[in-house]
Amino acid sequence: MTDPFNQQPPQDGPTYGAPGTGPQYGQPYGQQPYPGQQPYGQPAQPMGQPVQPYGQPAPFGAPGPMGPYGGDPEAPYGRDPFGVPYSDKSKITAGLLSIFLGHFGIGRFYLGYTTIGVLQLVTCGGCGVWALVDGIMMLTGKVPDLQGRPLRD
Repeated sequence: MTDPFNQQPPQDGPTYGAPGTGPQYGQPYGQQPYPGQQPYGQPAQPMGQPVQPYGQPAPFGAPGPMGPYGGDPEAPYGRDPFGVPYSDKSKITAGLLSIFLGHFGIGRFYLGYTTIGVLQLVTCGGCGVWALVDGIMMLTGKVPDLQGRPLRD
């Protein structure tokens, strides 16, 4: 326990911090930057070129992340949020074909499911109920194409 009335010699700065640091040792408190490291909050600029701010589109003609033509050869119609490429078939086209021409299995023939299309043709689309439910499921995106890819919007 220290005596509060005992006078101690004054120090140049606070007494907290890592040993060997402080103004009396010529080193300020806190972590020092490494050699060549930019100070905090100062963005590094690459060799005199202006920094592209976030959210700004690249200039016209500049190559994008997918290459100079902006396309993905494995997914020409884009990818869904899980990274699966979209089908070349449309949800709306498949759904409307199934609702209006489902008695003939046209919606399933459009997606490439010939066996189910023939069954719908023979049963007249399950007396219309199967065709209607199938069309609604296609419109909501629950039915993929023959390769298992989700239908595009």
